Amino acid sequence: MSSARHVVIDRPGGYDRLRTERVELPARPRDHVRIDVEAIGVNYADCVARMGLYESAKKYGGWPLVPGFELSGRVRESDDPSLEVGASVVAVRRFGAYASCVDVPRHQVFALPRAGDRDVTIEEAAGLPVVYATAWYALHPLASIRAGQTLLVHSGAGGVGGAILQLAKQAGCTTVAVVGRSDKIAVAKTLGATHVIDKSREDLWTRARELAPRGYDVVLDANGAETLSRSYDALRSPGRLIVYGFHTMLPRAGESTTGRPSWRRLATSWLRTPRFDPLKLTGQNKSVMGFNLSYLFEERAILEEAMSAIWTGLERGDLTPLPTRTFPFERVADAHRAIESGTTTGKLVLTVMT
Repeated sequence: MSSARHVVIDRPGGYDRLRTERVELPARPRDHVRIDVEAIGVNYADCVARMGLYESAKKYGGWPLVPGFELSGRVRESDDPSLEVGASVVAVRRFGAYASCVDVPRHQVFALPRAGDRDVTIEEAAGLPVVYATAWYALHPLASIRAGQTLLVHSGAGGVGGAILQLAKQAGCTTVAVVGRSDKIAVAKTLGATHVIDKSREDLWTRARELAPRGYDVVLDANGAETLSRSYDALRSPGRLIVYGFHTMLPRAGESTTGRPSWRRLATSWLRTPRFDPLKLTGQNKSVMGFNLSYLFEERAILEEAMSAIWTGLERGDLTPLPTRTFPFERVADAHRAIESGTTTGKLVLTVMT
C-alpha cells in the first residue's frame, strides 16, 4: 500500500495546528482519479477553516481536517481512457487538497487549459478553479451582469477580486476596484479595472459616489461588517449586493502572530453585521445574495458550466492566470501568514516535491 503526505489540522487553532503527516492511501474509489499532486492553491477560506470558523468544514470535514479546495498534478490512476496516466490535470475537491496524492471524483478533474498562445504552468493551474469559479458564479448566475453596467469590487487586487475584474471586463462592464495599499493600484489596473480607489489615501465612499453618481449595478463584497451597509447604500435601483466572505471579522495584519482569531473581534463584527429587511429590499428594489463555493463542488452542472466558461476565456486570451507566488509544501504556515497579512496580490500556491 502506498502513502502520501497530508497537512492535517487536528483541532481548530493557529499556525501551529498545521502539521505534515504521512498516511497510508486507501483503495481508490470507483469513478475517482488518483492524482500525484504538484501544486495546491491556497485560499483565505483555508485559514478560516483552520480557525474552526468555516461552516462547510464543520459540516463535511470535522476533525482532523485536511484543508484545501484546488490542486494540479499528474494522473497516477484512472478508469477513464480520456485521462491517460501522466496527463497534467487540475482538480477541485471539498477539502483534502493539501496532500501529495489525492483521489478526486472524475467530474471534478479537468485538463490543463492554455492561456492564449502559451501553456498554463502547473503552479498557475492550481490557483485557477476557486477564484475564477467564485467570480463566475457571483457575476453570472447571481448578478446576471450585462454590458454597460458599473460594478464596485472590493479587494480588487486579490485572488477573487482579480478574477472578477477580468470576467467583468470580458462582459463589457465598467469596474471600480477598491484596494488597501498604493502598491496594489497597478495590479488592479493590469487585471482590468477601469478605475481604482486606494482607500489608504482617499475616502472610499466619497470617491465611489464620484465615479458612479447614480449608484452601482452590482457591488461585490467579501469584507463583512466593515463595509456591507455602505456597499448596500452604494447600489442603484435596481442593484445587487453579492456577499462571499467576512474577512474583516478576522485579525488584521500585525494583530496576531499566532493565527488564532480574536473572539472579541468576532463578537463585535457579528453585532455590527447588518440584517437586511425584506420589506426595505422590496421597496428599494435592491437584492442581497450570498454564497459559499464549497457547497457547489458537487453541483455537477454548475461546476461544469463554470469551468467551461473559464477555460474558454483563458484559451481565447480574455482571461489570464493571476500573478502567482509559491511556497514549498512544508512552509504551509508561511503561506497562511502571508494571505492573512492583507499585503498579497493574486494567488498563493504550495508546491509539492515528489
